[in-house]
Amino acid sequence: MGCHSSKEKKPAKIHGGSGTSGAAVNYHSVPPPTSQVQTSSAPPKPHSQSQSQVPIVTPPQNPKPSTPQNAVRTVQKTEPTILGKPFEDIKNHYTLGKELGRGQFGVTYLCTENSTGNFYACKSILKRKLVSKADKEDMKREIHIMQHLSGQSNIVEFKGAYEDRYSVHLVMELCAGGELFDRIIAQGHYSERAAASICRAIVNVVHICHFMGVLHRDLKPENFLLSSKDDGAALKATDFGLSVFIEEGKVYRDMVGSAYYVAPEVLRRSYGKEIDIWSAGIILYILLSGVPPFWAETEKGIFNAILEGELDFESEPWPSISDSAKDLVRKMLTQDPKKRITSAQVLEHPWMREGGEASDKPIDSAVLSRMKQFRAMNKLKQLALKVIAENLSTEEIKGLKAMFANMDTDNSGTITYEELKSGLARIGSRLSETEVKQLMEAADVDGNGSIDYLEFISATMHRHRLERDEHLYKAFQYFDKDNSGHITIDELETAMTQHGMGDEASIKEIISEVDTDNDGRINYEEFCAMMRSGMPQHGKSTQ
Repeated sequence: MGCHSSKEKKPAKIHGGSGTSGAAVNYHSVPPPTSQVQTSSAPPKPHSQSQSQVPIVTPPQNPKPSTPQNAVRTVQKTEPTILGKPFEDIKNHYTLGKELGRGQFGVTYLCTENSTGNFYACKSILKRKLVSKADKEDMKREIHIMQHLSGQSNIVEFKGAYEDRYSVHLVMELCAGGELFDRIIAQGHYSERAAASICRAIVNVVHICHFMGVLHRDLKPENFLLSSKDDGAALKATDFGLSVFIEEGKVYRDMVGSAYYVAPEVLRRSYGKEIDIWSAGIILYILLSGVPPFWAETEKGIFNAILEGELDFESEPWPSISDSAKDLVRKMLTQDPKKRITSAQVLEHPWMREGGEASDKPIDSAVLSRMKQFRAMNKLKQLALKVIAENLSTEEIKGLKAMFANMDTDNSGTITYEELKSGLARIGSRLSETEVKQLMEAADVDGNGSIDYLEFISATMHRHRLERDEHLYKAFQYFDKDNSGHITIDELETAMTQHGMGDEASIKEIISEVDTDNDGRINYEEFCAMMRSGMPQHGKSTQ
């Protein structure tokens, strides 16, 4: 669900490298709103009787005190709540403003504290989307973990939770400095020392979490935002939607995380807190080279590469990266979790220590170029895949529709892994159990342990139908509103803004990275090349 989103999104919860998104909502730097947008989360006012309908009665001997007309309405004790406390109108405390992001469960708004005028982020989660008891328990656990960790360095501060009839609202620190990669790309000077400083903040989060009994389970660059636009602004972990309290001796088996960053033992369904170090090691590899070490066009290809575990230190820029940095990467990306370095050991590594061995010599500018390309392509793929899923015809998906309906035995609109497995067996599906697991892993992008109809169709389409030209063309047409044969900056901005997926700078960045003929637009051939590509010009593809 995200603490600032989704998921995305992010139970068999792996969400993927080439487009499927989690439910976590990233909010970006925005100015104070010029106009306030109020939500309709307050309960409706009861209809009052007209004067002619009120019967004339003799007052009782001991009348109860009258209630002022403008008194705050209390909620009946029988009215169920998720947070276990009475409903409360968030607008009594905060004014909700501009939308900052949108995820599977809710919307994140800029909000202003009425008493101080301070700005915060408020994620409003629609209760009707919390279908199962497990959904509600997951959300309560996320709130408890955020409360538990709040106040620690490099972790977003949690302000409070409010619930009304329709939504749960989570208010937290506004990280107005943007995403981690945005800051790196914007800086002219980038070095091993800068990468070490960033990684030190990330591993510090891991260290704090583990010390305080929390397993994060979804570390990735998108989940780290800068507290402000100031130089030297703190890096903050902002999403604990998949986090759990560590139970001593427990072996975790549910599939969680995001495809590029997931540890091999998660894929083998037997893991512990060491997975957080692996994910931080993947981020460090990207910080030093611009791309992840394990990549492919599909989640399955990424997972195969992770399980093979072959690290590429031969391609540029690795020959010019220090041996000390490579030593740390190897130790963090050790396949055997028992032999993997701990968070405390990472922080004491000679390359990682403040004032340590990390050089201030500039890293090859190609690293930042690849990082921009990696980030931009992922964003556009994510939206394009969603568009394809939403626009498949009834004829194309009727078989999948029937399959989903057969599995959804309780007509809840969602299916669990067990329902998926037994349902596929019942209707004689040719999918193997491994493929069923992979389907579930790809589909459950919001990380709630079940998949809804659109998630099911999206994942199935992604895995089996992306190569079909007609689907890519439909997605291209969605962006190309004027049918000019090109996607312009304005057209892409319109589409991504509607989905809460980017600011003007990132949209221009996407155009520039996909636009290979440098005409300032994306044509159909460039769009198809981007959708079908893995990570170009670096490393080894598994496909």
